[in-house]
Amino acid sequence: MARAIERIEQDIAALQEAIRAIAIELQSAYASYLNTLGLAVRKQLILASYHLCTQGYPENFLHLSLNQRQQLQQAIRKLGQLTAEQLLIYLTSEESGEDEGDDMDEEDDVDEVDEEVTSSSSSLFLNTSNSQYLTANTSDPIELAKWQQKLEEAAQEILKKLSHDANLLLQKAGVLPKKLPEPILAAAAAASEASAEVMPGPPNLLNLVIEIENEQQSEDSGLTQIMAINLRLGEIEFADVTLSSERKRIRSILVQLNKLGREYKKRYKEKAIAEAEAAWRASWFE
Repeated sequence: MARAIERIEQDIAALQEAIRAIAIELQSAYASYLNTLGLAVRKQLILASYHLCTQGYPENFLHLSLNQRQQLQQAIRKLGQLTAEQLLIYLTSEESGEDEGDDMDEEDDVDEVDEEVTSSSSSLFLNTSNSQYLTANTSDPIELAKWQQKLEEAAQEILKKLSHDANLLLQKAGVLPKKLPEPILAAAAAASEASAEVMPGPPNLLNLVIEIENEQQSEDSGLTQIMAINLRLGEIEFADVTLSSERKRIRSILVQLNKLGREYKKRYKEKAIAEAEAAWRASWFE
């Protein structure tokens, strides 16, 4: 016979209290993680841009004037800063930090990309915010797990979009080839295509040999080697000791959450059985 329903409900209440504490701890861990991630992303974006301009396409970069180079560098820094701000905006649902004053006197192409990046990035984070799970159902492990999963997915999407916007900015500035395929700029998706071969290279850069029609840049007709920014969360965490440590903290909290979640599910099933047994006895008669 199942335990008394009252005792089971007491166990569930204790589990809910523990889950609420986990929710607070997880939110705090992610706030710290996303803040550190923003700083790390800015650094890795600059390093990847530096390598692309000096090692990938040095001739194209040298063709730019001093003013154009400075404008490009400033736009890259602003793109990284915007992303760092938006990572925290996603977590807190604050509808702020969308646009900062544009005092840059940039070329039309760079300025156009800069404006597009600012507006499109802001809409991405504000439209996909799901942090209401923390206030609406913090005692439910399933809802808390959904919140965590959506946050992780958003972080990946943010890096994907940042990579695309950075490549677009570099292309319009004249560093990346004008004929670079849009799939490379959009999501570095060409790496999975049959016509593209991934080559080893520096972190957060996609180094490919890809087939492009009427391309004569290599000895093999139709083949060309291209390089593009492709920020990867794993590589960013690996390069930053603090970020790696905060990821371990999150994983430890999630282990606790999974354990509580299993116990929570078990207790609810036990409660359903006890209630069903009580209902059977209440309706049974000889």
